[in-house]
Amino acid sequence: MKQLAQDVLERASRTPDAVAVVDGEGTHTVAEVLRQARELADVLQAAADGPATVLVRADNSWRTVSAAVAVGLTGGLLAVMSGHATRSEFDIAAEDLQPDVVVAPTATAEVWGLSDHGYVPAGTALEGWSVSGRPDGGSAGVERWRGGVVAAMTSGSTGRPKCVIQSEDSLRYAGRSTIDAVGLESGDAVGALVPLSSAAAICFGMYLPTMLGGAMVALDKWNPETAVALLRDQRVVWTMLVPTMALQLTLVDGSEGSLTAMRAMTVGGGPMNQKALHDAEVRLGTTMLRVFGMSECLGHTTPLPGDDVDTRLGRDGRPFPGTQSRVVDESGEPLGPGELGSLQVRGPSMFVGYARDGVPVAPDVTEDGFLVTGDRAVLHEDGSVSIRGREKDLIIRGGRNIDINEMEAALAAIPGIHQVCVVPVPDPVLGERAAALVVSQGEALGLDEIRAHLEAADFPKFKWPEFVRSVSALPQSRVGKLDRKSAATLAAELFGEE
Repeated sequence: MKQLAQDVLERASRTPDAVAVVDGEGTHTVAEVLRQARELADVLQAAADGPATVLVRADNSWRTVSAAVAVGLTGGLLAVMSGHATRSEFDIAAEDLQPDVVVAPTATAEVWGLSDHGYVPAGTALEGWSVSGRPDGGSAGVERWRGGVVAAMTSGSTGRPKCVIQSEDSLRYAGRSTIDAVGLESGDAVGALVPLSSAAAICFGMYLPTMLGGAMVALDKWNPETAVALLRDQRVVWTMLVPTMALQLTLVDGSEGSLTAMRAMTVGGGPMNQKALHDAEVRLGTTMLRVFGMSECLGHTTPLPGDDVDTRLGRDGRPFPGTQSRVVDESGEPLGPGELGSLQVRGPSMFVGYARDGVPVAPDVTEDGFLVTGDRAVLHEDGSVSIRGREKDLIIRGGRNIDINEMEAALAAIPGIHQVCVVPVPDPVLGERAAALVVSQGEALGLDEIRAHLEAADFPKFKWPEFVRSVSALPQSRVGKLDRKSAATLAAELFGEE
């Protein structure tokens, strides 16, 4: 974070009274953010005898910006963790990261059991948050992170959270590529509505606006009504949201035309439907950009605001300049345009590795340096990518494979369906059966009505859902993504006896 700290130092010398952050506590100037960062930096230097790995309870406020700058001033690594993280989740982070210092509110420190982990009080900063260090005041050094400057947990697909380590070059590359693609200018306000406890949120919600020299407009707790008002009133020029959040904005009363000041809204990180996204951008009065990215390779695709609707919303963007994407068959041979296969990527935003026992384990890549994403995709002649879902997103019903993403796309195209999530329900005879949780616009559709639409669309009958339930909202993770595990649990409870 050294370069970010330098950006803030230079900005403070030129425009100290410029707005750096707008959050739930009010408006904060560059000078105020820097002052808090310096105070924390002093405590960090007293808590550890060298550049430290600093785990911070991230929140969507000025504190996360000041913490990042403080870590940059002291040459450390910033690790971010949700304030909702449980003791067991902190235990995993402590094992993988072996942080030298932990910064959190006192109540959070108690929940995480810092004293049980051997941490001792080392001071306070960020207006009352506790700073805890090792008893000997030591630091394991940051050379162990091999150029990494930020760490964040991701759920991954294994069930055990993984801690992704990213370099500052990666953050700046992904941020600059997005700035150039969207056409952002110095001083533009950027929305930070997704919780700042993931690598992508830190990159695009905190690092990008701070690097850009505009205000980070932050929402401390997700609420669609509050989000619409905040984006409108602060004249936010760009933000990145997951699909569930973006579509919820359209259900807010009076949201029509509320985001005309916004140049673009980037949407990624979950299932998306072209019609739903187009209806949303028309209602809100902005332009939506459908993208594909992952914590391990930040951002890495985007369309342009001037692209046609089919390209912007029907596909998942083109690789950033310098990033390469390819689709391969089962033997690893590259496929041509229009052919479905496994997606692999390489580029400047590739992560350093997953933290394990206090060091990064390098990513498992192909001989020529491509990361296997675990996604199925199609590449088009113009270089754009269409993601066809995770390779494991299948329901196996009586020995027949049903593509969850294909079924969700068919359901999302039905008039009146706003959002949908398809999950498997265990069955003692067939193995699995398909259940759909549906968020409707207007009157909810029943199973028979939905099947009639699918029949009219000539959608294969064996791929029809066997259970449908209308819900007010789909389960979401802490960062607003669709939580398929919770959706599957809910479906099992709803349909397990049917």
